[in-house]
Amino acid sequence: MTTVLISGASIAGPALAYWLRRAGFAVTVVEKADAPRDGGYPIDIRGSAVEIVRRMGILPRLRDAHVDMRRATFLHADGSELISLTPGGDAGEGDLEVRRGDLTASLYALVRDDTEFLFGTSVDTFDQSAHGVDVTFRDGRQRTFDLVVGADGMHSRTRASVFGPEERFHRYLGYGFAIFTMPNSFGMSHELAVWATPGRAAALYAVGDDGELHAFLNFHRPEPPSAALRNPQAQRELVATTFAGAGWKVPAMVEAMRDADDLFFDTAGQIRMPRWSNGRVALAGDAAYAPSFLTGQGTSLALAGAYLLGHALATEDDHTAAFAAYERGLRPFVTLNQALVDNGAATLFPTTERALEQRNTMLRGLRTLPSATARPAHSALVLPPPPGGAQDS
Repeated sequence: MTTVLISGASIAGPALAYWLRRAGFAVTVVEKADAPRDGGYPIDIRGSAVEIVRRMGILPRLRDAHVDMRRATFLHADGSELISLTPGGDAGEGDLEVRRGDLTASLYALVRDDTEFLFGTSVDTFDQSAHGVDVTFRDGRQRTFDLVVGADGMHSRTRASVFGPEERFHRYLGYGFAIFTMPNSFGMSHELAVWATPGRAAALYAVGDDGELHAFLNFHRPEPPSAALRNPQAQRELVATTFAGAGWKVPAMVEAMRDADDLFFDTAGQIRMPRWSNGRVALAGDAAYAPSFLTGQGTSLALAGAYLLGHALATEDDHTAAFAAYERGLRPFVTLNQALVDNGAATLFPTTERALEQRNTMLRGLRTLPSATARPAHSALVLPPPPGGAQDS
């Protein structure tokens, strides 16, 4: 039986584990966190990815978890209302928006009983040979696997160890951002509010009626704020300084950010690689082809990549042919989605007064929030038959 180590238990990792287990592989997933991670900002599942979760049998559960957003309000710099929009289309039939934790819990539930999980550790070193990959974990354990897949995110340690430093593959898109949760002291319910001035944007998202808000602070920088990326205190100070003097509810957001225990700070960027495999090691999800949050397609690409990689490994004669088939099948879809940022995906975050007015003019012309389902980048992937069968529902 072919043994596969997957590094990362977020989305691409468990999704790939599902397809590999159904095809008869022995799968181990290693995750540095002590347990599956819950919470997280709401994420989108679109187009081809909706069909993939249907084939996994979790579509009904995700439909039940769909975020019922009823209003999106866009605000002027002083906090007054520019326009308030309601969602367009029937959310029950098309794309999905769910809490990230709802998706990760659904994926984990699919694989926890027949997949080995190693929580609270990570890979320290890889040593490839013609016969396998010798892996040493940070807790000192040593194992040998036939194949290794890095599904460990945009700042992948697997990619750094096997392919080289992140700087070779990272494309910075001009923004830094902070995401965190804060108390819902504003009476918001099932709604999104977005404030913007040139180079700065803030959003509050109440995905339900509970006491929690998802807060988002986004800012433009010509060069990446590299000094802050590994220093949480520097991140908080940078965001606070950047948003000093801002209107609306931004001062309260900045204060909440200072005390938030779930602050996630990063830059908007993409990973673009000439190859996603090296010998017996391959990459999936953000580790290989992060499209950035500006596209809204990171989750969908992770699910698509897991599906095609699982299919290739289940149907090709050896891993070399499988990795080549995986790239051949997925790369055009990745290219199409990553190009979304070149075609106006950042228009909600204008960096100049002129761009802000153009955005506002566009918003004033809308009656409802535009549906994303019509975008060809979301549904352009042709899915082969499920590897190892599927539990369609």
